[in-house]
Amino acid sequence: MIKTKITELFGIQYPVIQGGMAWVADAKLAAAVSEAGGLGLIGAAAAPAEVVEGMIKEAKALTSKPFGVNVMLMSPYADDIARVVVEQGVKVVTTGAGNPGKYMDQWKAAGIKVIPVVPSAALAKRMERAGCDAVVAEGCESGGHIGETTTMCLVPQVADAVSIPVIAAGGIADARGVAAAFALGAQAVQCGTIFVCAEESPCHAKYKQMVIDAKDTDTIVTGRAGGAPIRSLKTKFTRSLVKMENENISREEFELRTAGSLRKAVQDGNVEEGTFMSGQIAGLVKSVAPAKEIIEKLMGDSEALLKNLTAERGIILG
Repeated sequence: MIKTKITELFGIQYPVIQGGMAWVADAKLAAAVSEAGGLGLIGAAAAPAEVVEGMIKEAKALTSKPFGVNVMLMSPYADDIARVVVEQGVKVVTTGAGNPGKYMDQWKAAGIKVIPVVPSAALAKRMERAGCDAVVAEGCESGGHIGETTTMCLVPQVADAVSIPVIAAGGIADARGVAAAFALGAQAVQCGTIFVCAEESPCHAKYKQMVIDAKDTDTIVTGRAGGAPIRSLKTKFTRSLVKMENENISREEFELRTAGSLRKAVQDGNVEEGTFMSGQIAGLVKSVAPAKEIIEKLMGDSEALLKNLTAERGIILG
């Protein structure tokens, strides 16, 4: 059994966190991951506070184990959601798209563990000074909104920069990724793409099949021109978005074209108008499986690999 500072901090069995993916990370998926021994997250995204509150209550009915909420700080409802997670006794909050500083006092007073997602060592240091309990260092291999630095380069620099635990994210789908993350200085991993294909995921069957069918070169980044890059699967739609950017289309027109595209992918499987967010690791995802099976295989394989790494890889020491 792999135990780390993160398993102790969150009170979980395995050092695996499920990403707080907008429209994907609902109560059912979060509860299934937590029940399986990881830390499930509800993705608040831009949903109103009452919707998030409903998902929290649903997750509580499905699991007695710890789960968290990912708060998108740019959401117009962020203030209300910050209050709701306190009122509902949520144990862990991860944050993205901003600085959680304005909420730290109320969250810490409520005993909530606060873990921002960071794309740089500089921001990680700021978050440590602000009183955060850990950070997620997310490389650009991830699906969805991304930074510019790869996981291989980002994680060790963040681990060297802070004394709080680091969670590695981006490009992790099997035991090799977990072992690499630990070698880079992480205390846990956060995974998203593999949980898109969990049985409990609300993603449309077409979305899941597209991930399963993807090869290593089948993702594309859109939104760079507007300063908000997003990694998704290559489709006629996402290729058209890149073409629009290359033609210097206005940011307003681009946002109008992409509005609601993630929902169309997740709920409708709409290939013509949907954005099917996925990490570069999609080529390693081979099937749909229950969250429990995904986590147990990931951790079982990781434990075996870490025990026998040198022998299995033909490495000779001494």
